[in-house]
Amino acid sequence: MKHILFRLLIVANLAIAFSSTFSQPSSLPDSLKGWHLRDAKDGYQGISLDKAYQFLKGKKSKTVIVGVVDSGIDTVHEDLKSVLWTNTKEIPGNGKDDDGNGYVDDIHGWNFLGGKDGTEVEKASSEKARVYHWYKKDYLNKNIDTNTLTKSELYLYKSWQRAAAEIEPTSETSTEAAALEGISKKIAEWDSLIMQETGTKDYSQAELEKFDLRSEKSKRARLGFIKMMKALPFASDTKKSTIIHDLDEELGRLNGQLQEKDTPPLDVHKTIIKDNYADFNDRYYGNSDIMGKGSMHGTHVSGIIAADRNNGIGIKGVADNVKIMMIRAVPDGDEYDKDIALAIRYAVDNGAKVINMSFGKSFSPQKQWVDSAFQYAATKDVLLVYAAGNDAKDIDSTENYPSATFLTGGHANNVITVGASSDTIIINNYAASFSNYGKVGVDVFAPGTNIYSTLPGGNNYGFEDGTSMATPVVVGIAALIRSYYPNLTAMQTKEIIEQSVTRLNTNITYPGTDIKVPMSSLCNSGGVVNAYKAVMLAEEVSKKVGTKKNKIIMF
Repeated sequence: MKHILFRLLIVANLAIAFSSTFSQPSSLPDSLKGWHLRDAKDGYQGISLDKAYQFLKGKKSKTVIVGVVDSGIDTVHEDLKSVLWTNTKEIPGNGKDDDGNGYVDDIHGWNFLGGKDGTEVEKASSEKARVYHWYKKDYLNKNIDTNTLTKSELYLYKSWQRAAAEIEPTSETSTEAAALEGISKKIAEWDSLIMQETGTKDYSQAELEKFDLRSEKSKRARLGFIKMMKALPFASDTKKSTIIHDLDEELGRLNGQLQEKDTPPLDVHKTIIKDNYADFNDRYYGNSDIMGKGSMHGTHVSGIIAADRNNGIGIKGVADNVKIMMIRAVPDGDEYDKDIALAIRYAVDNGAKVINMSFGKSFSPQKQWVDSAFQYAATKDVLLVYAAGNDAKDIDSTENYPSATFLTGGHANNVITVGASSDTIIINNYAASFSNYGKVGVDVFAPGTNIYSTLPGGNNYGFEDGTSMATPVVVGIAALIRSYYPNLTAMQTKEIIEQSVTRLNTNITYPGTDIKVPMSSLCNSGGVVNAYKAVMLAEEVSKKVGTKKNKIIMF
């Protein structure tokens, strides 16, 4: 799930940064690093993690495997390499499927975004464009009698109608793309001048400020670049390469939107992955490269959950005894339903007890495959945690996928849907301004703004925003519960997390508005997750359950 708030900030803040009346916000302070783990008494509505560990001190824990369905992970990162799941039934690099699960050399997970020849999908189109072009021949200019359609056929037809309406390019998108292209060219010009004089290929704002520059051109380039960096939600130690990557990604997204209607999207499953996408039984595709070229999102998410708490460097993840199983299924662009469904099944079949799903989209043409994977996970006692999205919308009344509501009716009871709460000292409000919400569809909120975590590069770290960051906070708590209280089921863990939230005694602003409402209007639990309260409640429930794992305790 990409960070829509961050993308909006790029366009809005850079416009400010290059105006004649420039007024810049300061870079993110070091005090924000790890705020999401702290206690309310520290001035942040964090998850009280230190108090949770004090409560758990002296208790034994069991290693829990956490499946992370995402873009990839930096397997050599100093804070992650020790927490990677390892498939002990596979012999690394021998080119054989030693464990007979259909996936060759799946040592730390699997990549559903690549071909068997080692190629990989770097970018994918929006699902909106795929739906529009895939089914245009069936519906465009056709008289469709909806009374004759089955429930699944009607769902697909309505999806196509919505795609056809939304695929029209907007003037706003065109304006943003043109502005961002101009900014990107200016950045390239500045960077060239700075590199020529210093010989340094990559640098942060803090490093740039210390460079001894002599020419007036390079000094002006430095000033412009520093203003730009400070206008964005980055820490002063964020590398230039990271900033340029995100700007290029946003520009690509905007240009892609402008071309969607007239240009059918590349069929990456046919041309790169080379499976039969229409056949769900054709499932043993991909390769073992779980890092790939676009692992920033997955690396950040993984660090939030499980960055090594005992190595004395970097950051500390939420959970202290977990192994991260990375399943690459989320490209730059919208994920494919088949990849997601198979990723969930892979994680379940290989022992994951909690699965992080920090992604989402507004169309899901093969939702029945994902529904089936949700149901399969439920039969294996696996908890799914996924992001509500970053559109400041009510998902009770707008399309948002994956969804815990099945096409055939009914609702998955092993799913937690997560909205994003904010660092209140900086924003002075509990709900992140970009977060989706839903009195029924969203279960809890969790910290999701200015979250400091691991980034690709071996020893890199940085801030990111989004319900994508809030979700792994909840996953970390769930893994903590399932690690220290292994007799509790996925459903009990879900109930414990929802019942132990911190309920706020103040009205909250509806994201994207100035309207004040109770937190219970934004999510059904009415609060922000709290690790300390969760483990205390888990202790209580665990004693009541004893060893009877199938018994469900309702609160």
